[in-house]
Amino acid sequence: MARVSGAHEISPTARALLALEAIQNVPGITAARLGERLGVTERAARRYVAILREAELPIESVSGPYGGYQVGHGLRLPPLTFTTAEASGLVMAVLEGHKGAADPADLVGGALAKIVRVLPSQVATQVRAIRDGATNGSGAEGDEPTPAALVSLEVMTAAFESCAAARRLRLTYRRGYQADGESRPMEVDPWAVVLRHSRWYLLCWSHTVAARRVLRIDRIVTASQALGTFTPPTGLDALAVLEEHLSQGWDYGVDVLIDAPAAEVACWLPRSLGTLSAADDGGTRLRASTSNPDWYAGRLAVLPYAFHVTGSAELRQATEDLGRRLLAAAAVTDN
Repeated sequence: MARVSGAHEISPTARALLALEAIQNVPGITAARLGERLGVTERAARRYVAILREAELPIESVSGPYGGYQVGHGLRLPPLTFTTAEASGLVMAVLEGHKGAADPADLVGGALAKIVRVLPSQVATQVRAIRDGATNGSGAEGDEPTPAALVSLEVMTAAFESCAAARRLRLTYRRGYQADGESRPMEVDPWAVVLRHSRWYLLCWSHTVAARRVLRIDRIVTASQALGTFTPPTGLDALAVLEEHLSQGWDYGVDVLIDAPAAEVACWLPRSLGTLSAADDGGTRLRASTSNPDWYAGRLAVLPYAFHVTGSAELRQATEDLGRRLLAAAAVTDN
């Protein structure tokens, strides 16, 4: 639950409902802790509990030295609501963990579709784009499945809400992997938040460097909405942009000619492996980069077409080594 930023911004009725939500989420919450959640004093928190009781809601006091609160039996819960951040995060997590979640005919996909249908239109629009753009394929080496990196709830909320409102975002971004690494301030137009193999990314236009950027959200230290709005790019395929980004910037260049049309090759190679373009002879040119030529050669080996490595001595060597191992594996030996 996000903290309330200022007492003047929320009506007493809304704050009483927030108090109910906090008590439901944290049974036994103390008046002092409830006040922190609401951004008010402990005395004011007790007053909001009294308002809930006057509305005949069964808010019980928990015995003990701190006198906490919990919801008693018989409470009929209000309709379920989600913020933009909560709804988008839920949809992405389901898509990440269940490959059929984008299909309404699937059991999980059908349940997800019901949730999307009852969301407010502004939230539903962004969530549908996430769901409809979901794909399932082999990842790039830059986004291999890894344990989920920790992200800040405040940062995630700011990112999602800024995307939904098309409002500029002011943030502090840590460049390195270490928690104490160098950080720098940035102002960006946040286009989309994408979850890929348990990592969260922010696709944006950076006004700081006047260029498109893909930022790891676990490296965003602080984030807050800034003045100014923007118009998102039309027809943006956020997942495709992310995958293209993840295929570039590694140690060894990749330049491969494939003896098949690009539309057919795309069925065998995920977008995260590189950029496909039509070659002069009717074939396909694959351009990318890799830090692990042996790994990349294995990805190319799934192709049912002839291909020629032209742009990387390291990848050529790795492909030759793989070819020799495959030939050795297929050789008939006398027992």
